[in-house]
Amino acid sequence: MEAIVPYLNFNGNATEALAFYSNAFNGTIVHQQTFGESPMPIDEDWKNKIMHAFFKAGDLSIMVSDSRKNDENFTSGTNLSLSLNFTEEAEIDRVFSALSEAAKITMPLDKTFWGAKFGMLTDKFGVNWMFNHDYEQKEK
Repeated sequence: MEAIVPYLNFNGNATEALAFYSNAFNGTIVHQQTFGESPMPIDEDWKNKIMHAFFKAGDLSIMVSDSRKNDENFTSGTNLSLSLNFTEEAEIDRVFSALSEAAKITMPLDKTFWGAKFGMLTDKFGVNWMFNHDYEQKEK
């Protein structure tokens, strides 16, 4: 397993936050994708919102996104998840299963359109976790 990465969610202003934090930490935006660039159906006014972005500043890595449009569960201050990136699929399955005890599964662990196994849960202590294992990409 790799290091834990903070994942910050925003209510429509992730682009502004990404620029602010990247500047404050003198970081570089490594990846940025909007909802409109994904195959997911999305309202026209949300297409330019951030689905996923990643920036680095030295050894610091932070990921950001806009929450789902009109997310009633969004509360500024509790919009943080700890993202775990796994190098082995068996390990992501084991840890997800272990942390699932008495947890609220917000997204079951499954294959995704972006080439990863991914899932999310809030554990029995109220901590939000994201799980990711990137599959090896075959050369075209």
